[in-house]
Amino acid sequence: MKTLITGATGFLGGALARRLHGMGWDVTALGRNPEKLKLLEAEGIKTLQADIEDETSMMDACNDREIVFHCAAFPSPWGKYDAFYKTNVLGTRNVARGCLEKNAKRLVYVSTPSIYFSYSSRMGVKENDPLPKPISHYAKTKLLAEQEIDNAHAEGLPVVSIRPRALFGPGDTVLFPRLIPRLQSGKLPVLGDGQNIIDLTYIDNVVDALLLCAESPSNTLGKKYNISNDEPIKLWELVRLLCKELGIAPPQRTIPQSLAYGAAFMFETASALSSDKPEPMLTRLTVSMMSNSTTLNISAAKTELGYRPRVSVAEGVYRFLKWWKEKNKLKEDPIRSLAV
Repeated sequence: MKTLITGATGFLGGALARRLHGMGWDVTALGRNPEKLKLLEAEGIKTLQADIEDETSMMDACNDREIVFHCAAFPSPWGKYDAFYKTNVLGTRNVARGCLEKNAKRLVYVSTPSIYFSYSSRMGVKENDPLPKPISHYAKTKLLAEQEIDNAHAEGLPVVSIRPRALFGPGDTVLFPRLIPRLQSGKLPVLGDGQNIIDLTYIDNVVDALLLCAESPSNTLGKKYNISNDEPIKLWELVRLLCKELGIAPPQRTIPQSLAYGAAFMFETASALSSDKPEPMLTRLTVSMMSNSTTLNISAAKTELGYRPRVSVAEGVYRFLKWWKEKNKLKEDPIRSLAV
């Protein structure tokens, strides 16, 4: 199967490229990071350095591809709107247009459940539930990107989309690697009452979902599917587990949610007024994610895609910690029977 993977130098795109290459697919991994592309090349994977914001490059990249997986995105928690728009909206438009013009058999698009987030808890969110006003540039532009996908489908493009929640695992560069340094600094308090519940998704399970989308029946075309491990957990219990395994003192202070929002607003304002506009120490988005409960209903993915998470959260955390300790030359192996 001849396939193109955008964002192949990222966490999910790289994992997908390696899985498909191991299965014997004819994979071309597209990305902007030359060093990470070299690592994929060393594993025998064909690569293409290109920018999805360039329409001509995407038209050429989509030529003669049967399946295109669009994993590229700009997911930063902070930044200028223009950067999000160019990558997430224009980039998606270019990929979809390339698939249409070059007659790809199917596009599989990676969206995000960030479009569900608000400054309050939401449990068991379904794909067709009413959407709140986007609370970040990322959420707003990914929602616009979904509209680009819908437009392309209306023009005849076979496409299936997923909204995977909080990816983690070996190779993660975003979720736990951003959290751990804050825990090591000793400056991260418990935000809210510490009882909020979240969903996570182990990386291999998301790759499974992408493969199911590539071969799903025609009744799935044009649809979006929530993806998670379907194992809601208490966030701050997971934080304490990570601290115990990594020899870090767990957060001791607790800050009420309302106070945390106020502090985040001041940090954001100070950053916005600064000439270089650095990422604030704390944002309202971070407070919302760390203090509110958010879980997804994945019944549609189970019923229509046949999706079943194979790797549990506990096993996934064990695998991540083993990788992290080896990467950072920490001697002790993680506990195999993690209770998450």
